[in-house]
Amino acid sequence: MKSKSLEFSYFSDKISAVDAKTEAMKIAFAPLTFQAVRALLELGLLQKISDAGENGITVQELSDSSSISEYGVGVLCEIALGMGIIKIAEKPLDSSLGKLVLGKIGFFLLEDECTRVNFYFSSDVCYKGAENLTESIKTGKPEGLRVFGENWTTIYEALSSLPEKEKKSWFDFDHFYSDVAFPEVLPIVYKKKPKSLLDIGGNTAKWAIASCHFDADVRVTIVDLPGQVALAKKNADEAGFSDRIDAVSGNVLDDLTKLPKNMDAVWMSQFLDCFSLSQITKILKKIHESASEHTIVWVLEPLWDKQKYTLESFALQATSLYFTCMANGNSKMYRYKELVCAIEKAGFRICEEHHNLGANFYSLLGFKKISEG
Repeated sequence: MKSKSLEFSYFSDKISAVDAKTEAMKIAFAPLTFQAVRALLELGLLQKISDAGENGITVQELSDSSSISEYGVGVLCEIALGMGIIKIAEKPLDSSLGKLVLGKIGFFLLEDECTRVNFYFSSDVCYKGAENLTESIKTGKPEGLRVFGENWTTIYEALSSLPEKEKKSWFDFDHFYSDVAFPEVLPIVYKKKPKSLLDIGGNTAKWAIASCHFDADVRVTIVDLPGQVALAKKNADEAGFSDRIDAVSGNVLDDLTKLPKNMDAVWMSQFLDCFSLSQITKILKKIHESASEHTIVWVLEPLWDKQKYTLESFALQATSLYFTCMANGNSKMYRYKELVCAIEKAGFRICEEHHNLGANFYSLLGFKKISEG
């Protein structure tokens, strides 16, 4: 379903009563069904059903090959049938479920990278903390973050200390979305051959390294929190670009953090969604102070009202809940106009915009300082 249909759906309620109750019931049991899918994946049962192909496989055969009781396999397969994840290949002649085959939904759970990344991000990073969403809504703080300890006010401070499984799921999620747009974005950013680029929120240096590969003359300076800067330097060194990638530790919201002046370009990739609208304006005011009239500020973001399909918009709206209860308590995935307005409040004007970039339909927005006088 394309975006025009999506937009229309926000103003109408044409779903039938039966379908509406079905969707409501899915929501009612969502925590249990999510965990059932996790069990099907982690126990390898869904893969075994897939491997069986069109011939299918019985509950007993699944039990025998996995050392899991028929009861355990049975309850998981029954809910998988109810969710449309698996199907029955043929009607059984006895009391069994019959031969089970993978359904289309099951295929995407197993084989689609986007679904896989989102699933394990939700499972490993968000699931336990999501119980505190209501409290986060009330307080404006990421109350769910306490499942990883009491030492941090945002998840970004905690990243380097997360358990390996949770850390991997977080970075897989983070990189999957922005990185796939890089091949389309690099030619746009480097069309005017900037010699110096400030990468704010450079994280693991993926953009900086990609930039150095793309343009042999650019020098990149990363600004990020200490834990991320250490990792960025390590990755830059290993990539052979230690002479062209610098990294500076600092919290961009801290008044004491100063940005390098007169850079040719400033880059922020999926960075501003980590902040509230007022904080975005504050960050851009700091950039305004350091930028020249020739500096172009590039913002790469997935905007939920600029997506091509309803599925992508829903995923972004759901991701906002992660920001609410786990990340920082006050940011989200933004709409086009609210993000542009927050940036322009800092004294910028939008000068370029490119939408539907990459498989995840990113938007690249370019800004310049408003000329004085």
